[in-house]
Amino acid sequence: MISLRNLLTAAGVASCMTLLSLPALAQDFRLGLITPPSHHWTQAAERFAEEVQTVSEGRHSVTVFPAAQLGNEAQMVQQLQTGALDMAFLTVAEISNRVPEFGALYAPYLVDDIDEAAALLQSDAAVEMFDLLPQQAGLVGIGYGMAGMRQMMSRTPVSTPADLQGKKLRITPFDPIRDFYSALNTAPTPLPLPAVYDALANRQIDAIDMDFDSILIFRFYERAEHLLISNHMMFPMVGVVSAKVWRNLDEKDQAQLAGLMKAQLDDVVETFRLQERDQEAELRALDITITEADREDFAESIAAWEAIWSEKTSSLGALRDAVESNRNP
Repeated sequence: MISLRNLLTAAGVASCMTLLSLPALAQDFRLGLITPPSHHWTQAAERFAEEVQTVSEGRHSVTVFPAAQLGNEAQMVQQLQTGALDMAFLTVAEISNRVPEFGALYAPYLVDDIDEAAALLQSDAAVEMFDLLPQQAGLVGIGYGMAGMRQMMSRTPVSTPADLQGKKLRITPFDPIRDFYSALNTAPTPLPLPAVYDALANRQIDAIDMDFDSILIFRFYERAEHLLISNHMMFPMVGVVSAKVWRNLDEKDQAQLAGLMKAQLDDVVETFRLQERDQEAELRALDITITEADREDFAESIAAWEAIWSEKTSSLGALRDAVESNRNP
């Protein structure tokens, strides 16, 4: 079996669309993800499903299961490992629970902005991390997507990160994010995305870690009127196929599916990159209080995070080199 990287390099995204001739068996693939139907990730998954149906002339299909219909991400990874689930769009945070090396992508202030995040996810240093997935997680990595840069919103005034100390702050339940907010002396509180609005309204949580896109889509600003623009962390996603399922596909099927999926993942990255500034402007026009923070405001938390994760991952240096190379080509 040739490698995924060689498939994509040799065929290219455009030519992949013509590689499938007559597969041995038609298949209905199942793709799971945690985001709701309105989210860009889910919309990209639906477009991928449509293209598979079209390009394979109906011989293959993909059924998308959004909003954690098949379980949370940990449960979906288990299904992928057994072959009960074929594909998924997963937060890299969940991947880091299985392969700690991926936690490096959550290093605070690894990148300065959304443009640097997008460039890093296309770098060799990031793509080479996929080589760890088949043996360590039973997955095949196809490509990266992402959400916007992470910000903080609070029900109570926040002028510096210190104002969040002791507050119950909603996070996605993964170690790299939990460790950062623990170092900030908050009370990290895992919650699924659909539960966040009501949790703010009911005062179950005091603040949230969120990107501009979700803040606007879910109208979190109605329940948390204080926005701290920090851009403290990128939030990558990865499109994966079950390694067990992948092994049973011929090379032409692999090339087609990989090409079509990667094209949609690349589109997700570009969508978030292009909309970030407009969404920030939209939030600044609302009747909410906005303050800003930068790397220096989080210096102690960054040092504490790196003390933990420098022991868990060896990729930080290569990723930082890739960021620097993109800054100074």
